[in-house]
Amino acid sequence: MIDFAYAADAAAAPSALMQFAPLALILVVFYFLIMRPQQKKFKAHQAMLAELKRGDRVILASGFAGTITNVGEKFFNIEIAKGVIVEVERNAVASKAA
Repeated sequence: MIDFAYAADAAAAPSALMQFAPLALILVVFYFLIMRPQQKKFKAHQAMLAELKRGDRVILASGFAGTITNVGEKFFNIEIAKGVIVEVERNAVASKAA
């Protein structure tokens, strides 16, 4: 009788593949719901930054709005008020104003 009990336990144990299936499913869902949209948003933001030119109205991450007066490799000069020009890093530009 004891032999049958050990045989039943061995047959009921799930395979290693079935143990990792829920983890793989969670990773796939995580990729499509979180990582992929963030990558698309990042690429769109980089494309927007690449096409900015002098005279464009932008909104900064700090909430200021202004006009680009000078485009540099790493920085923009932005006029946020008449005669007030600030130098900001490219990534500080949140969006292009309409």
